[in-house]
Amino acid sequence: MQVSAPAAKRESSLTIGQLTEPAPAVFRPEKTASEAIEAVRGLAAKYFFTYIYVTDVTGRLVGVVTMRDLLLADHTRALGDFMLRDPFFLRPQTPLMEAMRLTLHRHFPYYPVCDDDGVLTGMVRGATLFEKEAIEITAQAGEMVGVAREERTGSSWLLSLRFRHPWLQINLLTTFLAAGVVGAFAHTIDKIVVLAVFLPVMMGQAANTGCQSLAVALRGITLGELKPGGEKALMFKESLVGLCNGALTGLTAGAGMFVYARWKHTPESPLTLGVIVFLAMTGTCAISGITGVITPLVLKKFGIDPASSSSILLTTITDVVSMGLFLCLATAWLV
Repeated sequence: MQVSAPAAKRESSLTIGQLTEPAPAVFRPEKTASEAIEAVRGLAAKYFFTYIYVTDVTGRLVGVVTMRDLLLADHTRALGDFMLRDPFFLRPQTPLMEAMRLTLHRHFPYYPVCDDDGVLTGMVRGATLFEKEAIEITAQAGEMVGVAREERTGSSWLLSLRFRHPWLQINLLTTFLAAGVVGAFAHTIDKIVVLAVFLPVMMGQAANTGCQSLAVALRGITLGELKPGGEKALMFKESLVGLCNGALTGLTAGAGMFVYARWKHTPESPLTLGVIVFLAMTGTCAISGITGVITPLVLKKFGIDPASSSSILLTTITDVVSMGLFLCLATAWLV
């Protein structure tokens, strides 16, 4: 079972306001192209920019002009005549990950930043956004296996121990729940010892299936691909994929149980044991597929970071379900 580590200072707490820098080229819409070009020449010695921003008398952003359009325009025309109206902009309070979703299909070198009234407050570089977003995405993978966002290859072993150890203790406590399921069916395992051999098989397959589903769900949440109302469709798809994968791997695992049981000359029918393994594998993988989607969605609804909290719940559920279903079927069928 794998869990995530807490982060004392999370990269995801960044907002666009913290990455904003002043916009150097800001003009009124009545300014002519010739006047803007002359002003830009003076600014170019200090700044590098791709756009000029057009604001009204209140400072509200009303348009954007690219350098190409500025240079090719009739020099007597006012900027307001050929500017791009109603431009896309970010807000200072927008979280980094939300900005990533908003700019996913907008590959601009700079993004204007405006307050709630549309007043231009600055700009943010696309390269800066990309860098911070890359750190955020790579940190998610580390969090899911108990590595804090601050930890790097050069971090001291004491720092790594401080970040990772508390969650390993929590991980240990959750495994007691899975152990409790095994204990509840101790009489079944004592009677049919061969079942113990296949318990790790069930747990591993269920966990892998759930993690695959979880990865797809987290990707959809992070990139904004999972739209409101699309949750049921994703759950149905992942449950169907889990069911099919469970059935296919269940055939292999069932055949393995059949061969193993015959080799050990178990008093129970090898065919019956193989069928139990097949049914348990199919059911647990289907449930794991659904769980991998539901877990991050529920955590997100309650304001908890899905990336850093999903794994502990997912692996606990898949462990309990896989062993519980397997031992329940064996008990009902053979004991």
